[in-house]
This record gives sequence, structure tokens and C-alpha cells, in this order.
Amino acid sequence: MGKFVFKTVSSGFKFDLKAGNGEVIATSEVYESEAACKNGIASVAKNAPVANVENQTSEGYAVEKCPKFEVYTDKAGEYRFRLKATNGQIIAVSEGYTSEAGCLNGVESVKKNAADAETVEA
Repeated sequence: MGKFVFKTVSSGFKFDLKAGNGEVIATSEVYESEAACKNGIASVAKNAPVANVENQTSEGYAVEKCPKFEVYTDKAGEYRFRLKATNGQIIAVSEGYTSEAGCLNGVESVKKNAADAETVEA
């Protein structure tokens, strides 16, 4: 079972979603308050399981409605995803993956782990 781990950083609060094996599968932006960070966690838990996948690495990809995972390649050529809430705001991002398949597995892991993940403080 996954878990959201939130912590204080120098400029506010942020969270990581960790899979059952402890590996970080998604990360948040930095929030100004603990309450805002917890709202971000709730948004990921609500949106991730029902989000569509928009694979921007495929030619002629279909544009999906939010909530959605956007799969894309970064400047270094690595595959990444970002989860956008219903309002279009980015609520979680991934690490870089060397393969599209690895990135899509990461999306599925977030979908599976986010819904019933517990929230703990680091």
C-alpha cells in the first residue's frame, strides 16, 4: 500500500507519494502552508484514480480532459508525467524515466496507490 509523506522544506511544505516498496512515484510542488499541502494530497488521491492518460510522446495523440496524466519527454530526452487536476493545475510530477513503458508503469502505480494511501509526516 502506498503512502503520502509530507515534510517541511526551507520554503514551505511538500509531499511525496511512495509505493508499497518505499520508492517515490510522484512529488508535489512546494506549498506555503501545511493545510495547502494536505489539500494537494487530497486532490491527488481524488484525481489520480480517475485521470485519463494523454501520451504526448505519441504522434497525433488525443487531447484529454482534466483530470489527466500528461506523459512527455523533457529536454534531456527522459520520459516524465505530470498529473493535472480538474482545474488544470499541476498537482504532482514524476521523476525521469529512461523508457516510455517505465513512465506509463509509474502512472499506473500512482493511480493504484493514491486512492487509499495513508498520509504521514516525515
